[in-house]
Amino acid sequence: MEENSKQIDNEEEEEEYVLLDLGAVSKQVQIPPNAPYVLSGLDTLNPVLVIGDNLKLIGTYEETIGTCLAFSEIGGGPVVHEEETGPSDQNLFKGTCIVDPNQTSAKQVQPIASFQTILKFRLASEVDDTQDPS
Repeated sequence: MEENSKQIDNEEEEEEYVLLDLGAVSKQVQIPPNAPYVLSGLDTLNPVLVIGDNLKLIGTYEETIGTCLAFSEIGGGPVVHEEETGPSDQNLFKGTCIVDPNQTSAKQVQPIASFQTILKFRLASEVDDTQDPS
């Protein structure tokens, strides 16, 4: 019994990421970029997101087809290409790097999370209207 409880304590808790989709709402109302928010009821069928003092959104979960990935940008310098040399160019360009001055700086990305669930939000007033029988 004691060994069993130690084994459970040592197991890592699995993290689950969920994408919050505000696309439908952002077309209807302006959401300030740094507005305070409260997200509650993640363990229910319809979580609630309150943004600021007066914007209440109701969410529904949707499973994705496959796995979605979230990325983070890293760096931002120009892309440097090692010069590829052919037999006649080997001595002239050996060990040089070429930076194209006309090329815009490229950003590199790295994956930070994967998820299989999207939480789509609608205005609470829309949800109330669809549930109203009259």
